[in-house]
Amino acid sequence: MNTLPCPRPQGSLGHLPRWYAEPLSLLQEGAALAGERRLFGLQLGVGAVVGFSPEWNKKLLTDLDTFRSAGSLSRLVPHLSGGVILTDAPEHSGRRRTLNPGFTLSKMEQLVDTLRGAMPSLPPQFDALAWADWAVMRLLNAAYFSGEFNGDLLHRFLSPLRRPFPAPMSPQPLTRRQVDAEVYRVGRLRTGTPRPDILTFLLGVEGGLTEARISLAAAHDTTTHALAYALWYAARYAQWHTPEHHPALLKEVLRLYPPGWMGSRRVSRDLVWEGVHIPRGTLALYSPYLSGRDPYLWERPADFQPARWAHKPPAWAYLPFGGGERTCLGMHLAQTLILMVLGQTAPLQLRWGNPAPQPGLTLGPVGPLWLEHMRDLKYD
Repeated sequence: MNTLPCPRPQGSLGHLPRWYAEPLSLLQEGAALAGERRLFGLQLGVGAVVGFSPEWNKKLLTDLDTFRSAGSLSRLVPHLSGGVILTDAPEHSGRRRTLNPGFTLSKMEQLVDTLRGAMPSLPPQFDALAWADWAVMRLLNAAYFSGEFNGDLLHRFLSPLRRPFPAPMSPQPLTRRQVDAEVYRVGRLRTGTPRPDILTFLLGVEGGLTEARISLAAAHDTTTHALAYALWYAARYAQWHTPEHHPALLKEVLRLYPPGWMGSRRVSRDLVWEGVHIPRGTLALYSPYLSGRDPYLWERPADFQPARWAHKPPAWAYLPFGGGERTCLGMHLAQTLILMVLGQTAPLQLRWGNPAPQPGLTLGPVGPLWLEHMRDLKYD
């Protein structure tokens, strides 16, 4: 059997110190060692294997019997530990079929007017990262709860997700009980008077209130960071800040800066992949960040080139929302929300900021990202 290349470990702690301090640098070093094979090993307290080829991505995201979610890193984050996120085969497919109708593109398009009404105004100068954090919270409140959820409680509930580890691992038992009670209270308002929101749909699903809390948490930081980057690049490349170009601009942002920069599964049985024995219990990782920047798949991968989206991307290489049966439930919600904001935003100018990617629970800019909003100008 072949052995996997891996970056040099740091004594008995393996790669854990670098995983917490500089994970992107660690991944890039591993990718360089892997070469065309696009597979390397890490020691993260348990044995881990990182792959980023289209073939690996497809295998990991479609073979749900071998690659299980229940043992993944998501279970370490209480906000995400439960619901459909950690439901494995064979139950997962049925659960997704039940939930999918509440998150379709057509369903999200029905919410656009509600989202427009909830979008906060942009000041003449603003930090896109801070503004996106606030705006997305308001917009998700509108999409899920018609704006009827207690805003202060929602902010307190989501705040650990915006801080470095180990803050996202905080169990927050009191806050979670308060959130569950608030979801129940808002749900009772729909008795006999449904609203055109996501909660109204989830009330008809067994375990729907839990799914509301977990999917809301999963949506916040991911959408915030993607929106902040989209605004920054809309200012930097003004020629792409027009409604007809916004979809390509957003796709290119998500290729370079996928909020879900790393996905994980646990291997449920021994397997051999390209001559490498991967034992049961191994932590199997795939990286949309590495796949989106793979020079074997993308021409000039480090360059921001929305024009590349005039053609289909390489299969299983563009994975900002995962893929296969486990494609992100909130994909259409996030895209609809971001495109709505871009479409409502007048031309922008860069002021100053630090867009360097900073990985945490999700991948976002170091920030701040100061922009000027040219409110008196219109699209050509």
